[in-house]
Amino acid sequence: MTNGPVLIDLDGKPTTNPAEVPPVPDTDTLPEGRAMQTVAALATARPSRLAKWFWGLLGALLAAMISVAAWDFTTSLIVRSPIIGYGITALVAAFVLVLLVIALRELAAFSRLKRMDTLHYSAAEALLNDDLTAARDVVAKLDGLYSGREALTWGRERLKERAPEQFDAATLLALAESELMSPLDVAAIKEVEAAARQVATVTALVPLALADVVAALTSNLRMIRRVAEIYGGRSGTLGSWRLTRAVLTHLVATGAVAMGDDMIGSLAGGGLLSKLSRRFGEGVVNGALTARVGVAAIEVCRPLPFSKGKRPSVSGLVSRALAGLFGGGK
Repeated sequence: MTNGPVLIDLDGKPTTNPAEVPPVPDTDTLPEGRAMQTVAALATARPSRLAKWFWGLLGALLAAMISVAAWDFTTSLIVRSPIIGYGITALVAAFVLVLLVIALRELAAFSRLKRMDTLHYSAAEALLNDDLTAARDVVAKLDGLYSGREALTWGRERLKERAPEQFDAATLLALAESELMSPLDVAAIKEVEAAARQVATVTALVPLALADVVAALTSNLRMIRRVAEIYGGRSGTLGSWRLTRAVLTHLVATGAVAMGDDMIGSLAGGGLLSKLSRRFGEGVVNGALTARVGVAAIEVCRPLPFSKGKRPSVSGLVSRALAGLFGGGK
């Protein structure tokens, strides 16, 4: 047993200086939120004019074929068995009636969304021009919009009491925002947090191909629809898709659905989570981008623009949504 260092004879083999060894290439890249990027690309893609003509003509042709086939079927059945034929005719008529009701509901949904857009635009114009008369008109329309909401009864009464005391547009609309929008904002933010949490969890824990894209698409559609319903602009199926396109088109145009900014990079724990698990890093980034879409949906669906300092913080919202997820999601 020796107390000194042990020397190993390398038999004259050349030695390599560790300082001269090239570094191990880092093949891991920061998470990019590919699921949300794919959802944004799908929602904002505009079909070509030729594709629109193709699908329009195909739909018209199929509708004509189905109508003629249904007519021939019912008329021939009436000739063979009048009772059964008239019964089938009644079923077809009921089905057509249901289709008309669905179409009317979709038109009503578009009308509600347009009403919310008009209110938002009118409020912004009143603030810009400091027009007290226009602001009072906006407040009156808001009161009518939420007249059926029992949860807002107290806020509406307080607004009616205090509105005559306000003598400029900014103060009046700030009062309306405080009394009517605050509880709705809380409910909308909860929906956004839930959607962000769901997208992050599915992305991190479900390894199936395209599962994260499907989860992100369905969660974002449901989130945007719920946010619209909370603010009074309940949308139908087509209205929800149109609203989703509007929100994501705005985010893509401003570059917000992207990985390369400081908020996403720091919030995702970018490097740390991606080193521990690539799926965890992608989950947090997709959750953060979902939250950003949710904040944009709130801004689009809200009948009043946000006052200074009242806009939800995306970083704070995601921190709350992912708290406890992936070992504390900040």
